[in-house]
Amino acid sequence: MAVRRRHRLGPGGGRALLGALLLCVWWRAAAERVRYAIAEELGRGSLVGPLARDLGLSADELPARKLRLSEEKQYFTVNEENGNLYVNERLDREEMCGELATCSVSFEALVHNPLNVFHVEVAIEDVNDNSPNFSKAALNLEIDEWTLPGARFPLEMAHDSDAGSNSLLTYQLTSNPSFSLSMKEKPGGKKQPELVLETSLDREKQSSFELVLLAVDGGDPARSGTVQVRINVTDANDNPPIFSKSLYEARVAENLPVESLVLRVRATDADAGSNGRVSYSFGSVPDAIRALFNIDTETGEIRTAGPLDFEEKTKYIFGLEARDGGGLTDHCEVQIDITDENDNAPEITILSLSSPVPEDAPTGTVVAVLKVRDRDSGENGQVSCELSGEAPLSIVASPGGSYKVVTASALDREQASEHRVTVVARDRGRPALSARTELVLEVSDVNDNAPVFEEAAYSAYVWENNAAGALVLRVQARDADAGANGRVSYWLAGGSAGAAGAAPPVSVEARSGALYAQRSLDYEQCREFAVAVRAQDGGAPARSSTATVRVFVLDRNDNAPRVLWPAAAGEAPAAAAAFEVVPRSAEAGYLVAKVVAVDADAGRNAWLSYELVQASEPALFRVGLHSGEVRTARAVSERDAAKQRLVAVVKDHGQPALSATATLHVVLAESLQEALPELSERAAGAEAAAAAAELQFYLVLALALLSALLVLSVALAVLARLRRAGPPAVLRCLGAQRFSVAGAAFPADFCEGTLPYSYNLCVAAPARAVPEAAWPPPPPVPVLSAEELLGADSCDKPSPNSSALTAEPLADPDAIQVCKTRLFFFPAPSV
Repeated sequence: MAVRRRHRLGPGGGRALLGALLLCVWWRAAAERVRYAIAEELGRGSLVGPLARDLGLSADELPARKLRLSEEKQYFTVNEENGNLYVNERLDREEMCGELATCSVSFEALVHNPLNVFHVEVAIEDVNDNSPNFSKAALNLEIDEWTLPGARFPLEMAHDSDAGSNSLLTYQLTSNPSFSLSMKEKPGGKKQPELVLETSLDREKQSSFELVLLAVDGGDPARSGTVQVRINVTDANDNPPIFSKSLYEARVAENLPVESLVLRVRATDADAGSNGRVSYSFGSVPDAIRALFNIDTETGEIRTAGPLDFEEKTKYIFGLEARDGGGLTDHCEVQIDITDENDNAPEITILSLSSPVPEDAPTGTVVAVLKVRDRDSGENGQVSCELSGEAPLSIVASPGGSYKVVTASALDREQASEHRVTVVARDRGRPALSARTELVLEVSDVNDNAPVFEEAAYSAYVWENNAAGALVLRVQARDADAGANGRVSYWLAGGSAGAAGAAPPVSVEARSGALYAQRSLDYEQCREFAVAVRAQDGGAPARSSTATVRVFVLDRNDNAPRVLWPAAAGEAPAAAAAFEVVPRSAEAGYLVAKVVAVDADAGRNAWLSYELVQASEPALFRVGLHSGEVRTARAVSERDAAKQRLVAVVKDHGQPALSATATLHVVLAESLQEALPELSERAAGAEAAAAAAELQFYLVLALALLSALLVLSVALAVLARLRRAGPPAVLRCLGAQRFSVAGAAFPADFCEGTLPYSYNLCVAAPARAVPEAAWPPPPPVPVLSAEELLGADSCDKPSPNSSALTAEPLADPDAIQVCKTRLFFFPAPSV
């Protein structure tokens, strides 16, 4: 398992963190850096370290915290179940970092709820996986036979791609008495192998030698590489080429065009001819150096062969060889430093974006985490970020080159449902380079708005007698929220309609806000009422508002006028019958009475007009059109009847008009005393009317029985007389003249409230058989004059001085018959 190291901020860092927390209230957690170290070439799925545990996350928190990595190239992966960090692909330190002394991969680990960013660094440690190698299969040397022992000949150095001790090389040479191997220290701790001539050479004895040079690295286990050294013994060339410098240095800018001159090396040889002619070439250098640089073998000029990139490598060190015509060589090193140019624009990576964000998020809420990187160095790599656009957001730098976008003020979805801002990253190079990326932040709705009615108070007008369920009014409230938070329902919240506990006269439909009448409304019972309608949204918790609806009931002409005076028949006792006494000396315009009527309706429906429709003397009286005052139209004369009956109609102005009638009885008399007989007759008639209905039934029944008995008696008498001689007396009775005696009387309608009934009774007796005393005469029928009736106490009590007219007996004693006419006054039934 990889070695795990976790570094926390020291005391000084804690104080800086405390200051940052005081300045930024939104800062959720201090930045931490977690370090791991693993060996290169680990297989896919190899464990790097328990990342979740080192970040302080338990296994139960992992699903909710959503641990993930933000590295650009997925060298590693994190297990969602246990939070361990694993190798995702093969790691080759030499490919990733080249010859750098240290090699590491840095990335960010993000956890949510709340959002935190942790910096993770994995160091890639070198393993000895590369063997030393020589650029040439064989090294060819030419040594003059006159060369003195002790002469040194530099050999090519081997190259090992590993780092550290794995790249430290030692050399061994196969045993030969004429040669030995010596090491020369070079800058950087490297060792240059040199071939040392131990004995004098004799070309004639041996013209060539073949040796093997072995290079061994310092790894465990060690790796090695070999090259053949071929030595050709030549004639004397006693001066080798000599470089003017052992180390050549040059500084060039990146992005130089191909074939640009970098530097020129120079070596001199004191020999003459071909032995003094020097040629230049690369020593043992990697192929990457040969791909970037060329050297002119004649002039020693080093030119660019490919593009130089500071971001890939900042320095190149390689060896050159100078060889004369006699085979003698010299070596030097070239160090080329690459200077940075502002050729890389900043790169913006969105590590996390919390969208949508609720509109009630507090100020300072982190909505996005960005990482900005510029591959340049120095000022060219220093980046500043800003937000472009109108939005309540701000950007704050955090350690590790990341930035946080936070809310700068309160959000309001009703004003803006989304915010678009552009993140601009700009470096400090000259000219400055910049990068842009757009952030789209959606704002989710919360129930922060109550429904608002279009009007604070509504008024509705409804005709009375409406049908139950009729539409009264439609209210509407709008809620600026969205979804269920903006879905409005309507309810009745109370009002002033009816008594407490009574059902309201209207109902409201929950979805549409339409108010319907629960029952038919009556203007005369309720002219207006108010209800409170509550609009409530579907949020949690719900919000509501209330509006008052005032309903005015409009009047219809559904009530006829009601006469208060004179009282209608049946509404007042008989003693209180309406009689008005008008003196016979009254002139035109005399106020007789006032018809008083009311109408329960309102407005024009309650405007009343009066009209006289029936009168005993139509020309005698008139009624005021609007006042209802009954006045004489002319002077009262002696010819006018003592009793006058007036019928007035009272009409309203509704459509259609409704009416009622009033009956007024007028007695023409000079004083109240003269009018008393009329009033007494009226009272007696009222008392008699109470028994008239009951007596009427018995009277009809009695008449029927008497008729039956009469027919039977006549039949029996006829049968009896048929047996005797001579015509029957009964026939003489039937053939005789019959008469009824009755005095003069007032018409039947004089005393109102009475119903007169009369019938004739005819009785026959045998001649001289029955004494006259057996049939007592009927009581005399009173016959009263008008003046006597006015002075009487009641209709059925004649005055003592009144005379009665009775029937006289017939002159024929043989056929005695008495026909009496009786006149009965029965009280009329009360209406």
